[in-house]
Amino acid sequence: MKKLGVLLSFVFMLSLSAFAQNNFSGTWELDKSKGKLDERMSKMIDSQTLTVVQTEKEFTVETKTKRLPPPDGGAMMGSGDKNPRPAGGPPLMGGGGGMGGGRGGDGTTTYSLDGKEKTVEIESPTGKQPVVFKGKAENDGSLRLSQTRTLSGPNGEMTISSNEQWTLSADGKTLTIKRENKSPRGNMSSESVFKKL
Repeated sequence: MKKLGVLLSFVFMLSLSAFAQNNFSGTWELDKSKGKLDERMSKMIDSQTLTVVQTEKEFTVETKTKRLPPPDGGAMMGSGDKNPRPAGGPPLMGGGGGMGGGRGGDGTTTYSLDGKEKTVEIESPTGKQPVVFKGKAENDGSLRLSQTRTLSGPNGEMTISSNEQWTLSADGKTLTIKRENKSPRGNMSSESVFKKL
């Protein structure tokens, strides 16, 4: 009887652990009417989809964004750059590894989910830049993703980073991404809400 109780307790703990580890796989569409996008990103993004593939060890997200023309008709975007950016600013940070606010960069990024850092060299207008990626699945079912890069400029080196927390609704149909970007220009927080397609 005692062995049966221990076995049931073990099975119960395993089921709780499995329940806590959400899987974010699927295609997600940005719901601009919800969340708290910063004003600049809200005016830049027409629509956005995330395609996520998650396994036990890895998390891959592909970001595709349809952008709106600049409201003043000016050149908001860097020409010929895969990671368009506001004039004079660094590339946008998003699923593709660009820097900025509100998941504005397109492309595909893969994170290890063991909490260890992974450094990848990414092409930029100034040449290859090392970007440090880190991902970790938390016990509460959320996911923590971060990107950090150090840029060299006329005033020396500067570090730009993005930290994200991904959470799912109870029915698994709504994804919320809370993001904090840090750069020498200051910190910026945003919250994006996506619905599952």
